[in-house]
Amino acid sequence: MITDFKGKTAVLTGAGSGFGLECARIGAKLGMNLVLADVQQDALDKAEAEMKAAGAPVLARKVDVSNAQQMEALAAAAFGRFGAPHFVFNNAGVGSGGLIWENSVQDWEWVLGVNVWGVIHGVRLFTPMMLEAAKKDPSFQGHIVNTASMAGLLTPPNMGIYNVSKHAVVSLTETLYQDLRLVSEQVGASVLCPYFVPTGITHSDRNRPGAMAGEKPTKSQLIGRAMSEKAVGSGKVTAADVAQKVFDGIASDNFYIFSHPQALGNVQSRMESIVQIKNPADPFLARPEIGVKLKEQLRAAV
Repeated sequence: MITDFKGKTAVLTGAGSGFGLECARIGAKLGMNLVLADVQQDALDKAEAEMKAAGAPVLARKVDVSNAQQMEALAAAAFGRFGAPHFVFNNAGVGSGGLIWENSVQDWEWVLGVNVWGVIHGVRLFTPMMLEAAKKDPSFQGHIVNTASMAGLLTPPNMGIYNVSKHAVVSLTETLYQDLRLVSEQVGASVLCPYFVPTGITHSDRNRPGAMAGEKPTKSQLIGRAMSEKAVGSGKVTAADVAQKVFDGIASDNFYIFSHPQALGNVQSRMESIVQIKNPADPFLARPEIGVKLKEQLRAAV
């Protein structure tokens, strides 16, 4: 929980676009110091210029969050400039779909590297700093928010590699919450589980590592990308709306932060299947026409 953000420090990964950029904008308005990290240099430069123009003290670094050494350098630079952060947003993420057996080793390493290892590095590097600051200062307030997804609570087909990564983030963050509660009342944790929100994640291929840049997507990956783009494009909740929910969640110490609470019925169906020891529920029960179309497309493609 953080009750007053003014003068506090935020570390934001994936800060060049989507939720990271929108949280940086809110942080600047609230008078925070900002540590901005992104793998895309042009987007990072633009975000840095905007936040400085808004009057925020800024430290910007190009960082591949899957790389331990680069994250360690980011943590050292952030601490050297602003001291222990108060708000850490482990937000950088990439998307990749397709039938789960069609994903290459490189696909798995890329998605798990960014979506899971990026969060792991953020937690292992910044949590000790925050706990040490809390030990020295009884008034210190800190909060870690990890970006998962509704795909971390559901298992929609044709996007298994993404589901796996986001389920890991939910589990990691729930455990982080419990671990923190054992050792401190001053540092909290939340998991962000957005549904279909326009953030640019459907165009994650722009940041695929060089060795993967020339790989052609499979037919199932192309089908999955088209469906995701359509769903995201029809969404009415914006990245700015979700960023405000993040700050509200921190201020009220809410662990689960959802962009679309109305989608929790699908989570309930999944959990009931588990508790009742039933086979997994139909993920398209509410929209059967989508399931029919996906099945037709995939059977024609494979």
